[in-house]
Amino acid sequence: MEDLWNWRELFVALAWRDVRSRYRQAALGAAWAVIRPLATTLIFAFVLGRLAKIDSEGHPYALFTYTGLLAWGYFGSAVQAASQSVLAASSLVTKVWFPRLLLPLATIGAACLDFLIALLVLPVLLLWFGVVPSPWIAAVPLVMVWVALASAGVGILLAGLVVRHRDFGHAMTFLLQLWMYATPVLYPLGLLPDSLRPWAYFNPMTGPVEVFRACVLGGTPDLGGCLLSAGSAIVLAVAGLVVFRVVERRFADVI
Repeated sequence: MEDLWNWRELFVALAWRDVRSRYRQAALGAAWAVIRPLATTLIFAFVLGRLAKIDSEGHPYALFTYTGLLAWGYFGSAVQAASQSVLAASSLVTKVWFPRLLLPLATIGAACLDFLIALLVLPVLLLWFGVVPSPWIAAVPLVMVWVALASAGVGILLAGLVVRHRDFGHAMTFLLQLWMYATPVLYPLGLLPDSLRPWAYFNPMTGPVEVFRACVLGGTPDLGGCLLSAGSAIVLAVAGLVVFRVVERRFADVI
């Protein structure tokens, strides 16, 4: 960690480069950070909320979905970018020495900007639907740290694996889509059978989504389940670090 701290200026430079490259050729720029989750929310609100009548725990389904998509969107975009971060910087990796761990971490930091921009829409939606936010909404930054930890664990793990096995990179979009459906983003956890509900908390993103939604809309998430979900995120972070440290020694040879 001390080594990473000594390279903090490079971390900021890499994160800023990622932000600029993301929107450089886009006419709408950072507006896409709002358009994507809003458009997705509208589609699911119509298909699942209006047609399929999925339960949303008494909240407007669009608002219920948007809160879930905010937390998931940060995780998904961070993991997707982190998994490709080493390959994307291959010319830098083969020519200059620096802590390679900065590459996936910088993309995770850059993805935070999209989350913050999309978060600005949340007060507008609360006013539109006439919903009073929970007093715990002030704890949202802590949930964001939790999501960042889960993103770092999965992103670092995949960043190392993708360099050695490119098939992981090709499967990322599909796997993240499946993972989202296995997470209570579009449906309440109570919709699962009692026999499956405890297992859902082994998913490191179940806890953050549930807690984030509770912080905004109110409710009491399962404390034991959330601790289990947080533990899964920590285990993934440690596993990611171990795998990355092992494979990074040969990055320059296999890129």
